[in-house]
Order: sequence, then C-alpha cells, then structure tokens
Amino acid sequence: MKEVLVMKIGGKVIDDLPALQSFLTSWAKLPGKKILIHGGGKSATQVAAKLGVDAPMIQGRRITNEGMLEVAMMVYGGLVNKRIVSFLQKLDVNALGLTGADLNVIKAHKRPVKEIDYGFAGDIDAVDGDILSYLLEKGITPVMAPLTHDQQGQMLNTNADTIAATVASALSSHFSVRLMYTFEKAGVLTDAEDENSIIPELTPALYASYKADGTIADGMIPKLDNAFSALKSGVKAVYIGKQEAMHTIYQPSFSGTTICQS
Repeated sequence: MKEVLVMKIGGKVIDDLPALQSFLTSWAKLPGKKILIHGGGKSATQVAAKLGVDAPMIQGRRITNEGMLEVAMMVYGGLVNKRIVSFLQKLDVNALGLTGADLNVIKAHKRPVKEIDYGFAGDIDAVDGDILSYLLEKGITPVMAPLTHDQQGQMLNTNADTIAATVASALSSHFSVRLMYTFEKAGVLTDAEDENSIIPELTPALYASYKADGTIADGMIPKLDNAFSALKSGVKAVYIGKQEAMHTIYQPSFSGTTICQS
C-alpha cells in the first residue's frame, strides 16, 4: 500500500517567514505523497488588533465571535494558506490550498454551548477521504487551513490538530498513513523545562498514568487524544516533535515521541 504523510505545523514557525520557508524547503524534500495542515500562529490575533476586532480568550482558549471568524477566514484561508502554497510552487510542489468548504472536503457543525460558548468553533462530522485520495493520486499536494463549514453557508474555525487526525484517519483506507505533529518542544516531555526528558514511546497505559499524576496536562492532552484517536482509526504511526525531526520518521528511531497502541 502506498504511503502518505500528513503533517501539522503551527506555533512560531507560522509567524516567522524565513523559518516557515526553511521548514517548507525541508518538507518538500520528504519522499512520497504528503498533506500539510497548518494553524494560524499569532497572525490572527495580530491582524485582529490592527483592525480593532475583539479577540476574547477564556481559560486560555480563543472564542471565535463573528469578528474573529472573519479575521480567521482572511488570515488562515488567505494570508497564511496562500503564502505556503505559493512558496511550495516555487519548490516544484504542486500545492492546492483548501478549507473544509472547498470540494466539501470537511463537514462540521457549530460546537454546542455548554459551560463555555466558543462561538463559531467547528466540530468535525466527516472528512472526504475519497477526494483527498484522488488529489494525491493526481500529484496534487493539499495544504489545509483550519477552517470547516456546516453545509448551510456558515464557515467555522476548527482546531488544526483535530483536522490533522481526522484527515489522516479518513485516508487510512486508501493509504498507509503516517501523521506528525510539529511544535516547539522536542517531543512529549516528562519535564516541560527539560528538552532531554523526551518520552520516546507513549502507549495508552503510559499516557493514562502520566495524566493521572499531572506529568501530561493542559494543551498536550487534546493533542494526544487526537493522536490516539488516529491510531484507533487505522493510521499506521503518529509522531510528535520538532520540525527538524521530520526526516527521522523513516528511520528505525524517531528523535521525538512515537505514539503507540501497545
């Protein structure tokens, strides 16, 4: 079965143009078929401030009000996405920028209001793995922004980690899929201040133990929940680490954290 690499990038690399171009240059050299999912970094917050748009946060999480949704659509679907696509074309990668609304590739619904109203945040219902598979087979490299739609004309801001996991899962019936999350740390750490405290392999049992004692907490939990969900859905392997580690996923020992079933 042919292999596909689904990679999610976000954080500081999105905001630093030279760093982004350096990453894309390295990523383009990776073998085989690929899909890139990107976050928005701090770009949306910065643009919102320039436009005088309120960017509320509750418990460290963004609330996507109507103004912030418009900013997210402009920044994620426009500025960031097309910046990536145009540079990949320079590198002879035939890239196609997509949101969930394009080709109806990701269907979602507005997150129900519970303790917190997250506004126009989208929770994913389905990903069209067939259309993504078709694009890949035609030599097209999808570059996906963190935006979905509800099929009723409403765009939604959607977590890029979740998009990466569900896209990888949807492709697992067509390809042997590897999924990698890149961020600023060297992997999942037992000590957030010690880059040498990498957990080389994380199983469900070890994950439960680290959550129980507080070693793994906060924003790492939803990322890892997505990683384990992808494995259960047929994804071959999931990796978490710095972008520089991407070339080691095809080697016997990945230099970050490998998420394992057992």
